Amino acid sequence: MLTDAEKQLINDLHAIQALKFGEFKLKSGALSPFYVDLRVIISHPPILRAVAQRILDLLAPLKFQRIAGIPYAGLPIATAVSLAGNLPMIYARKEAKDYGTKRVIEGRFEPGETVVLIDDVITDGASKFEAAEPLIQAGLAVRDFAIFLDREQGGSERLREKGYVLHSALRISAVLAHLQEAGRLSPDQFARCTDFIATVRF
Repeated sequence: MLTDAEKQLINDLHAIQALKFGEFKLKSGALSPFYVDLRVIISHPPILRAVAQRILDLLAPLKFQRIAGIPYAGLPIATAVSLAGNLPMIYARKEAKDYGTKRVIEGRFEPGETVVLIDDVITDGASKFEAAEPLIQAGLAVRDFAIFLDREQGGSERLREKGYVLHSALRISAVLAHLQEAGRLSPDQFARCTDFIATVRF
């Protein structure tokens, strides 16, 4: 059951076109009837703040020393979470610097510390494994991923198979159901989206 605050956040995300409906080619090549583009929230501070609060709620019961944003969409969210929760943050660069410190991981940490990775969306989980690897190689412990939206297309299961735990603020099925109930998504659009989620796994 969605809270009133979650319903309002979904409405806001739809209004700024962070949730789009039509036909979109995904990274996998599949054609999706919906697309989640949370990169736009950086231009809407109140919405970014609300997303960060949902992530903070996920983090409350977990034990960790640092959070890490996953480039690129996860970085502004993790930064907002860090500021709102006074939590130390690090992040692994996509490419190591070939000058200066040649650092792979930005920020201060100690090997043996536990870090929670933060990102916007999960689909198949592949990018999450890639993001965790340099942190693990640096001696950090990674157990949990705090993700704003789960597309419910296999990512959670793949993380679990690798020994990780996914914590998601929202699931796409609940988002779609609310948008239909609120009159922001037609019955036909809702049916195409739910069919896609049920039949296309990554």
